[in-house]
Amino acid sequence: MDYLLPFLFLLIAFIYSSVGLGGGSSYTALMAIFGISYQIIPTTSLTLNLIVTFIGMIHFWKNGHSRLNLIIPFLVTSIPMAYFAGSQELPERIFNIFLLITLIFVVIRIYLMDDLKISIQLTGIQKWIFIFSLGGVLGFIAGAVGIGGGIYLVPLIIMFGLGTEKEAAASGAMFIWVNSLVGVIARSQIGTFDLQFILPLAIAVLIGGFGGSYLGAVKFEPKTIQKVMGSVILIAIMFLIKGLL
Repeated sequence: MDYLLPFLFLLIAFIYSSVGLGGGSSYTALMAIFGISYQIIPTTSLTLNLIVTFIGMIHFWKNGHSRLNLIIPFLVTSIPMAYFAGSQELPERIFNIFLLITLIFVVIRIYLMDDLKISIQLTGIQKWIFIFSLGGVLGFIAGAVGIGGGIYLVPLIIMFGLGTEKEAAASGAMFIWVNSLVGVIARSQIGTFDLQFILPLAIAVLIGGFGGSYLGAVKFEPKTIQKVMGSVILIAIMFLIKGLL
């Protein structure tokens, strides 16, 4: 596991960063499969998200895809919720149940939402209710289980006509980075930061994230590339269900 987990994380970082995501869902899923302590899973995933999405933000910004006026409203509610959730010490069973539910929604997002050809236009108060509500929910998920929320945010921005695919990917990278930072700060304050465990994984995702985000911002189409990671999350779901029974 000393070499296998960093290698797998390198591949995940490469794939997810190419579409502006941090890969927190797959990092979390793999750690659950490998039996890593539930107490350090969220902090580890959030730290790795920070590395991968920072690289992604730079590349997307340089290529002119970033829009601050698109992402900042989501952060208004996500930041306090990420901090609140990250500062809570959940019992292991509650954490596993919440993680299971979150991963199930990730699978739905990966395999169904990318294929949906739905376009919904929001106007006035509807738009702001949607933005603030979604920001708060995704911020809570980030702080609680270590999934940055961009994997949900990116397709919803496109679906509701708030931005283009590249703008959505750039916004996803920034959203994940900010909420991951807030979550790491909150969780570090309750003593769940294991530097010795995180360091080799951080080096791996740094390498994978640099390559993936560069190719994603310049060449790749951010449509279905992450679907190859769905099998990892499905395996994690089965492990979590088995552990809860």
